Amino acid sequence: MSGTTHGAPGPAAPRGRPPGAAPPDPAGRLVNVGLSRVAVALPGHSEAVDDILARAGCGPLERRMFARVYGLRTSPTLATDERMEELLAQAGAAALDGGTASLVLYGHTLLMAEGDLGDDFPDRLRHRLGLPASPLYGVSHVNCASVLRCVDLARRYLRRPDARPDDRVLVLGGDQGSVNDAARYIPGTTVSGDTAVGVVVQRSGPAGLAGYRYRYLAGAGARDARFHRNMRMTPDEVARFSRVCAELTTDTVRRAVAAAGLTPERLDWVMPHLSNRMFWRTFSAHTGIPTDRICLDLIAERGHNFGGDALMALEHADRTGRLRPGDRCALVAIGQGAYTQVAIVEVVADDLETTEGAR
Repeated sequence: MSGTTHGAPGPAAPRGRPPGAAPPDPAGRLVNVGLSRVAVALPGHSEAVDDILARAGCGPLERRMFARVYGLRTSPTLATDERMEELLAQAGAAALDGGTASLVLYGHTLLMAEGDLGDDFPDRLRHRLGLPASPLYGVSHVNCASVLRCVDLARRYLRRPDARPDDRVLVLGGDQGSVNDAARYIPGTTVSGDTAVGVVVQRSGPAGLAGYRYRYLAGAGARDARFHRNMRMTPDEVARFSRVCAELTTDTVRRAVAAAGLTPERLDWVMPHLSNRMFWRTFSAHTGIPTDRICLDLIAERGHNFGGDALMALEHADRTGRLRPGDRCALVAIGQGAYTQVAIVEVVADDLETTEGAR
């Protein structure tokens, strides 16, 4: 990779301004940032979750749990003649939609890019995207929070003092879980698939400048370093991690919602980390957000796909007509480690996507 950030928190917001709020630009105006429509690139093959669990040595009880309680049925899987690089290029090109980007951020969970994609992967991908001169950085070490962390880093980049109005950041996400069943299967939690996502983050601009579909309202992140052993945790640590993760996610969503000037009951949708249904039933009980406002449609068909889950759920909800202008959505990512990242976005009307965007 041409560079890697390690999830270190950025500078704290100045006192008097809530976390996630836009800093004023040199003219004293607030800088609005938004996200394009999300592009999703799927492999041409899916595999039964039960078959993956059987290869991983799981017994009948856990396999029934994954199917009946967690709701996981199939997982997108690259065919032998497919490569993750192709999916990333496809998702990136669709997100760019003929436009350009001054920066590319690739969020990934598995630390395998050089071994599997080759050390010239950044150059190849930039050329495939038509962005040979744009810096490309890998963002990792926060596991499945990496892609939404990229969105937050893109927001900070676009709000820097010397940012240009036409700056755009292409955010990519995607890991090949199927390269290794040991990495694909997370005991007692989920199975990971091979899907790539792409989204463009940009400032608002005058009419005629390509606009955005989702206005970024606020965000929040958190970590609990007690679980740094990750996949090497003991059974007791795994049990504690599940409990703490629910609390950490609930708290992070509440902080992000508050930074957006909202309350949880004013959220229209939650676009979740698609690990399993049981986790989100617990989340619903803790937050009071009804389960029918948590978009779990893709759990059975696609399940968990590393850091791209929330964006994938957002794309699905929009494409199937569930979203309306003004809807407020919480995008939620959870990573082993433990890390959480949340972004609150608002759906913009189609006829306003190329306007100033401040409301």
